[in-house]
Amino acid sequence: MPAPMPFDQTVDDAPPQQSGALVIPDGCNLGVVFRALIVVNLAVMAAILLRSDGLIAAINSFVESAMLVEPACFLSLSLLCGLHRIGHRFPLALQRILCALAPALVTVAVIWLLSGFDWFLNGFSHLGGSGGVLRAALVAALFGIGLQHYFELRARAFSPVLVEARLQALQARIRPHFLFNSLNAVLSLIRSEPRRAEAALEDLADLIRVLMRDGRAMTTLEKEIRLCRQYLSIEKIRLGDRLRVQWEREGISDEVVYRAQIPTLLLQPLIENAVHYGVEPSTEPALIQIKLSHSLERIEIVITNPYNPYSGKGVAALPEGNQMALENIRERLALLYDVEAQLTTSTTLGQFQVRASFPYVKAALAKPPASK
Repeated sequence: MPAPMPFDQTVDDAPPQQSGALVIPDGCNLGVVFRALIVVNLAVMAAILLRSDGLIAAINSFVESAMLVEPACFLSLSLLCGLHRIGHRFPLALQRILCALAPALVTVAVIWLLSGFDWFLNGFSHLGGSGGVLRAALVAALFGIGLQHYFELRARAFSPVLVEARLQALQARIRPHFLFNSLNAVLSLIRSEPRRAEAALEDLADLIRVLMRDGRAMTTLEKEIRLCRQYLSIEKIRLGDRLRVQWEREGISDEVVYRAQIPTLLLQPLIENAVHYGVEPSTEPALIQIKLSHSLERIEIVITNPYNPYSGKGVAALPEGNQMALENIRERLALLYDVEAQLTTSTTLGQFQVRASFPYVKAALAKPPASK
């Protein structure tokens, strides 16, 4: 789930066979780190409790063992993070072997480094010399292959969810009334403004082509912004002066825009929600604000639109269609970035705001525009 997921993801139009070719967990992903640390520490604590005489002795022994376990865990995860980036070059069998070999070698290295300290020799005398070191390396290897298998099975378990999320996304985004209204708007321009009608049809064709793409595919922020502008130009024909859009940037350079990797159709559905629920019901001009920012190696997108907080029954409520679409995007972010991405909503003074935040990852296939 870099971290798009613990395994590799397709970037834009990259060959589909690359997706799923990685079975090395991504040690840079916070979700992978948290799960690995929890499993290892709970297993160590359980083993200590089974052979300890009391709770106090078990706690003391656990703290003592943590001097070895924690550095070995973090260094192993760091090594797996590096292997994850080049893992697609190796066959699957070798990747699995590396997942066992990496923590074993790291554990031996940590024991060797700490063995130069008297407090370590006294505190870890229970390792039993070279035999104890080999046992520690074997246990680390078993943890490594066990966690690798867990993350691989977890990715497979999410596969049906990915398919379902894709279907839900298509149902939410390709709305028959949107296509019908767009085509009618284009037809009304054919005689009076044929060039504008032709441009609108080209935008609509591009939009449909991207809508049919695999929901797991990645694109760049620049391409997603271009798609959104095409979508808004189509809606502008239909809504006229009622639709007003303001784009803002904060701390985000052109290079970041052209290199930032984001999920395909992340921004467009959010803007479509803003148009559908913020502009269409309004009889007056309605402003949609789209703010893009980059800080601390994270990309943040904030979309604000007018919001009527009352449903037909006079009770404050978020429209069901809006809620379903937002939940769909939230699920996609969780699948792609695990705990490193967030999607939050808020309403203030008649304004509905959606805030999406996720890690800044450079797209390998994208290049910034050449300077003139």
